[in-house]
Amino acid sequence: MQETVTEFRQLDLADTLLSALDNMGFVAPTPIQAASIPLLLTGVDALGKAQTGTGKTAAFSLPVLNKVNLSQHKPQAIVMAPTRELAIQVAAEMKTLGQNIQGLKVLEIYGGASIVDQMRALKNGAHIVVGTPGRVKDLISRKQLHLDEVHTFVLDEADEMLKMGFVDDVTWIMEQAPESAQRVLFSATMPPIVKEIVDRFLRNPERIDVAGENRTVSKVEQQFWVVKGVEKDEAMSRLLETEDTDASIVFVRTRQDTERLADWLCSRGFKAAALHGDIPQSLRERTVDHIKRGVIDILVATDVVARGLDVPRITHVFNYDIPFDVESYIHRIGRTGRAGRTGKAILLVRTNQIRMLRTIERVTKSRMEEIQLPLRDVVAAARLSRLGEELQAQKEQTNVDAFVELVEKLQESIEVDAATLAAMLLQRQQGNRPLFYKGPDPMIAAIEREAQRRERRGNDRDRGERGDRRDRGERRSFNSADWDTYQLQVGREQGVQVKDIVGAIANELGLSKEFIGAIKLAPTHTFVQLPKKMTAEVAAQLKKLRIRQNEVKAVVVEGEVLREHRPRGGNRDNNRGGYRGNRDNNRGGERRFDRNRGNDNRGGYRGNRDSAPRGDRKPRSEA
Repeated sequence: MQETVTEFRQLDLADTLLSALDNMGFVAPTPIQAASIPLLLTGVDALGKAQTGTGKTAAFSLPVLNKVNLSQHKPQAIVMAPTRELAIQVAAEMKTLGQNIQGLKVLEIYGGASIVDQMRALKNGAHIVVGTPGRVKDLISRKQLHLDEVHTFVLDEADEMLKMGFVDDVTWIMEQAPESAQRVLFSATMPPIVKEIVDRFLRNPERIDVAGENRTVSKVEQQFWVVKGVEKDEAMSRLLETEDTDASIVFVRTRQDTERLADWLCSRGFKAAALHGDIPQSLRERTVDHIKRGVIDILVATDVVARGLDVPRITHVFNYDIPFDVESYIHRIGRTGRAGRTGKAILLVRTNQIRMLRTIERVTKSRMEEIQLPLRDVVAAARLSRLGEELQAQKEQTNVDAFVELVEKLQESIEVDAATLAAMLLQRQQGNRPLFYKGPDPMIAAIEREAQRRERRGNDRDRGERGDRRDRGERRSFNSADWDTYQLQVGREQGVQVKDIVGAIANELGLSKEFIGAIKLAPTHTFVQLPKKMTAEVAAQLKKLRIRQNEVKAVVVEGEVLREHRPRGGNRDNNRGGYRGNRDNNRGGERRFDRNRGNDNRGGYRGNRDSAPRGDRKPRSEA
């Protein structure tokens, strides 16, 4: 049957539902809908595996609505979702699908809203309840939500629900379910915890699997930019101004970053708002409503609160921070490219995160295109073009005769010609978003450095022999007089590793790894060698450097804190330099990374265990 269903009218659905689908412009079911609806209409238990954005909400909502008995006032179906936003979204879609069912009552219940109001609504009668597990359990325990007439239980986004810690709540609720009730579970993945719920509560479930088709990913154009030259905030500004967006979601990892980045974007003229779990529910609902109505254009959000968001305006998803796992990435980009629409996703990735990017590509069976960040001149041209469009629209829609008189009066009072006055007003209009830039674009230098690095790498591959590394060492020709030793106020107690130090300096300061000397990692601080002759721009970046969200507060120190930096190369017979670390004499608490390969020095990722004294370290000056 799944192969032959091409229209909703081929399904055994009530006329009220078919007419609603016609009104919404939906004729053909998605694969998950075509596979699920016929099975769920029979009342069997079912396990559906489908990615976000594939239409699974309608896949379980239509059969539930088809079985509603309007003469019964107790709940007949319980739908559980992991977040308040998704519960609201599912309830809204069910109401839309059931718009022609006179007297239908769909009630959403979740924490953060008045439980008294929800109890009152249940007392007045509800045919379908959509809620989060915690509030559903609470209302059942208070004997306000009765299950004796419930014929269907649905767990939506089960993997996310259980991962968020709702295992006990879900288990308890399912234990209260009537024996005769149908159990339906939808999940993008099947981790062990989900399988346990399936094995315990679903009875010989029919299995529906369309996850392999990965339709969400196929509908979304995916690109990535490797962070270099400018900070990510500046990168976001350039992308938002040059991409042809309607509305966008910017995903970050922490609640603090949602507020910080949203404020930063607002200060530069963007209509942005933060969305995270600590925001009161009423404000979260208003924020979502604002982006739907065009009051704001950008949501800066964490993963969890954006689950279930379906806003037709969203054309772009920006991954400001790369997610920790592939499923989170799929859920993120699933906020665009929904219900037959196309979308675009852009990922900002640091060089030490490329492996995760490749993992995402491998698992999703897709390929991301690497892009270059728009240069300043391109951004300025976009701003001028947008201003021209706005002025053209204003010219056609409004009468400016009264302002012409004001211009003439201003010319007389401040004694300037019309062109100068227009330029002054234009300068005032630009605010924090200049119509042209002065000075060089740091991205140009970053692109040139990247090109040189790739050229050197290509030359190295052509030579193909390790002995040629000696040539690179000769080109650098550094000695102890070429380096300053900096003390960074971060260490192992902050979770910092040597790779974090190297990655931050390489990415944020734009220094290639050959210009990073020895590194000595301690519990509360780190010593690192950097070239004395750094440009003023690099030194300024060092002052602002953050590692694992901590300010490094770099200062130059005196004294023999680190041994002299020796360029890589040297005689392999006498050298065992690299990443194994020096283990002579002592197993002290400090760890040292040294990129040099001279004599018998083995400084590296495994830590230096010399018993050498730490030396006199007096801060000399700030970087």
